[in-house]
Amino acid sequence: MKDQNSLSKDKMWKATISCDPAYDGIFFYAVKTTGIFCRPSCKSRVPNDENVSFFSYAEEAQMAGYRACKRCRPDLSLKKYDPFDFILEDTILLIKNNYDQNMSLHDIASSVGVSRFHLNWIFKERTGCTPRRYLEKIRIKKAKELLLATNFNSTEIGYQIGYQSISSFYNAFKQNTGFSPTRFRTYHAENTVNKE
Repeated sequence: MKDQNSLSKDKMWKATISCDPAYDGIFFYAVKTTGIFCRPSCKSRVPNDENVSFFSYAEEAQMAGYRACKRCRPDLSLKKYDPFDFILEDTILLIKNNYDQNMSLHDIASSVGVSRFHLNWIFKERTGCTPRRYLEKIRIKKAKELLLATNFNSTEIGYQIGYQSISSFYNAFKQNTGFSPTRFRTYHAENTVNKE
């Protein structure tokens, strides 16, 4: 187990310029000219070595008058900080809680504080699908639940789950399930009767 006291200044400097995440939580570096302190893994521009100080704890850097970097968030007591994780979690929560609203990609991206392009890239990189596709999956899952548990007709369900046009709902439902909403309900009703 490495600890900051056993590391030479040279080793910490090398970890800093290579953005080595293995040293996160072991030491922090601060830059005199910016007044900011970071984790070793921070992807900020490499500072001049004469402007850098090293600290064992984030609190030490703060007590010395440095502010936490907004990019790598060394003030959070996490061994590893991945801002993409927070963006992903916030996006998934937003979609799950608002799937029935008319949300554009721009609305979703603005709510989590990134551009549409950036959100699309992060989401696809981490989940394998775009935020729009994920929203569609959530809506179709809810539609299936409503078709099996209520007497609402397909049109009512389509509007309830956030579709602005019924043809969009039918197309998305068929693409995701292989059935029209009506056929899905009938098929499941028939199979339930046959099993009894």
